[in-house]
Amino acid sequence: MTTTSELLLEAYGRIDEVVHQSVEGLDEATLTARPAPGANTIAWLVWHLARVQDDHVAGVAGTEQVWERDGWVDRCDLSVPRDTIWYGFDEAQVGEVRIPAELLLGYFDAVSAATREYLAGLVDGDLDRVVDDSYDPPVTLAARLVSVLSDDLQHAGQAAYVRGILMRG
Repeated sequence: MTTTSELLLEAYGRIDEVVHQSVEGLDEATLTARPAPGANTIAWLVWHLARVQDDHVAGVAGTEQVWERDGWVDRCDLSVPRDTIWYGFDEAQVGEVRIPAELLLGYFDAVSAATREYLAGLVDGDLDRVVDDSYDPPVTLAARLVSVLSDDLQHAGQAAYVRGILMRG
């Protein structure tokens, strides 16, 4: 019988596969290219999905974000607020995410490792815990983890799509 932890680890592992396929081997010009005016770049999509996962999983785990804890905020050296995960930023701000592929994947992999460590310790009873009572109904751990998974898979798929467009261009 598959456990909750095993199921979540398998699901989150799917993000890893798509992110690596989307980023590996790309230069900065391709990572920051837009397939159309106003479109998101691969660099921004992957950085953003990693920041969302880092922020939200650290929040439910009660740990410090990998972004700050492991110094990725300084290594990536972005001209954005240190704690941003970038919801609702404009086209110019999206273009500010210029991170080499190795560094981008390094941050993503560090976030993924922290997430796997947290998920490995979960049991079924943990999923009903309320992690955010500012919503009606309150958000449970299960809902938060599925929300992050959904958001990250969508952005990873978008990054793969953008790569496909750019490679055919």
